[in-house]
Amino acid sequence: MPPIMPPIADHPLRYALANELHARPFPAMAAPCHVLYLAVKQPEGAAGRDRAADRAHLLALLDRFGAPHPPPGATHYSGEIGRHGLKWESHTEFVTYTAFTPGVADRPFDPAKFEIYPGDWLERATGARVTSCLIRVEPMPADEAAVGPLLAGWFVPESLACARVAGGAAVVAGDFRIDSNGHMRFAVFARPDAEPRRLGRIIQALCEIETYKSMSMLGLARVRRLGPRMGELDGKLTGLVGDMTREGLRAEAMLTELLAIASELERLLVESSFRFGATAAYEAIVHDRIAGLREDRIDGRQTFQEFMARRFEPAMRTVKSGEARLQRMAERAMRASDLLRTRVDVERSAQNQQLLASMDRRADLQLRLQRTVEGFSIVAISYYAVSLLAYLGYPVARWLGLGKEMLTAALAPAVLLAVWLAIRRIRRGLE
Repeated sequence: MPPIMPPIADHPLRYALANELHARPFPAMAAPCHVLYLAVKQPEGAAGRDRAADRAHLLALLDRFGAPHPPPGATHYSGEIGRHGLKWESHTEFVTYTAFTPGVADRPFDPAKFEIYPGDWLERATGARVTSCLIRVEPMPADEAAVGPLLAGWFVPESLACARVAGGAAVVAGDFRIDSNGHMRFAVFARPDAEPRRLGRIIQALCEIETYKSMSMLGLARVRRLGPRMGELDGKLTGLVGDMTREGLRAEAMLTELLAIASELERLLVESSFRFGATAAYEAIVHDRIAGLREDRIDGRQTFQEFMARRFEPAMRTVKSGEARLQRMAERAMRASDLLRTRVDVERSAQNQQLLASMDRRADLQLRLQRTVEGFSIVAISYYAVSLLAYLGYPVARWLGLGKEMLTAALAPAVLLAVWLAIRRIRRGLE
């Protein structure tokens, strides 16, 4: 049978990009079980993610359980470590570990379960903990109302967010507070007919909501850290702009100070641009994951969306406001620098005009002085010329019966006229 279409070369990245859409499948989970989630990020200011160190840290954990290694360059891994399932993912700024085990402990959110990640292995982590979560997954009680008393004992009522999700497949709850053991807590009550992969997607969404919420809050920390310095620069900038109309202003000195402020604002903007951009991206992911849960309210309790609207959104608005303020300050500084540079140019032009006028006056004075000197030069040259001609003409004058005085008087007008004409001709030739 002939081929349906003639052969054609594939783009080198065609299969890699197509497979990327299926590279991070949701784990299949069934109630009861518990999930232990950890996200690790390298410290602020690091030169970049050391992916080789992240991989080495993962392999150190796998080797403890004799688990197979992922292929070189892998950005995700799923396998078994002992009686636990493990999912590892490498992201742009952080890596995540998700361990899940069938069954739940008698003690809700028992921190001992987190010992699947050995203490000495955690100490050698490639960065700092962004978040860690204990997720307890239980079957839905026959009476859904029985969930309420359990949640009241597990979470802080004032912060509790609870909703029925995925078309009623499960009830999820959490208060987004760090417990005494350093973990976030989430509870999932799954209906018996909840499909395992759907339950896995719900749990994955909870982990991602918590992770990207935490990563987004790094933008708030950056804005708070920049706030005092931005206030100082804003005050200096306002003062300089106000002084620009003052008489007797040293424009060049002020321009230097303005350019220093503009340079620092630009530096702050460049240093913070990645964090602000990442914060906006993470915020969008948080809202996407919450929207994907398709929440339904339970007994008038606040949903995850309402919790984020009350607690998370103000922080994100603060980040956007700080970013916009920094951009506006940088633009103001540049505009003020342009205005002051224009004033400096105008002042320099006026100074240049004054200098040219002064040069014209000096040139005119020099010309007058030159003409005066020329007059003296004519007299001096004529004097010596008359004296010389008189000496030469004495014999002739004596033969003609003329005295020395008569000879000198006769020669003087002619010599003066000749010298004057010669100097005038020379000056015209030079001009």
